[in-house]
Amino acid sequence: MEAQMVELARAAGTAMVTLMATDAWERTRDGVVALWRRASPARADGVEGELDATRDDLLTAVENGDDLTEQELREEWAGRLRRLLREQPEVAAELRRLLIELDPEPQGSSAGTVRMRAEASGSGRVYQAGRDQHITER
Repeated sequence: MEAQMVELARAAGTAMVTLMATDAWERTRDGVVALWRRASPARADGVEGELDATRDDLLTAVENGDDLTEQELREEWAGRLRRLLREQPEVAAELRRLLIELDPEPQGSSAGTVRMRAEASGSGRVYQAGRDQHITER
């Protein structure tokens, strides 16, 4: 399989799982299920149920700060998409179009979601910022 197809599957799996925890969830699910209906109609209903189950797992992981589960879910969907692309390489163009359509950050936009998590103990300090940060301590 071409490296481009593997990278496309990885990017799509990451985008899909990331969008599951946003307002774009329904559009994402509908787009992915439509893709599967055209590529592999017999599996489309199962994929829809698996997407819903993945979203439930993702929301629980986010709530619990379980980054490992989030990463596993991304990898799981990247693998499924990679196998679909291996079986039907002609689906790649449609998957690329879907990713562009679902892109939460249109080209040229610098606004986005920033998610940060930190822990400090003892006398430790944590400084986090979504953008510019100026710290002056004496």
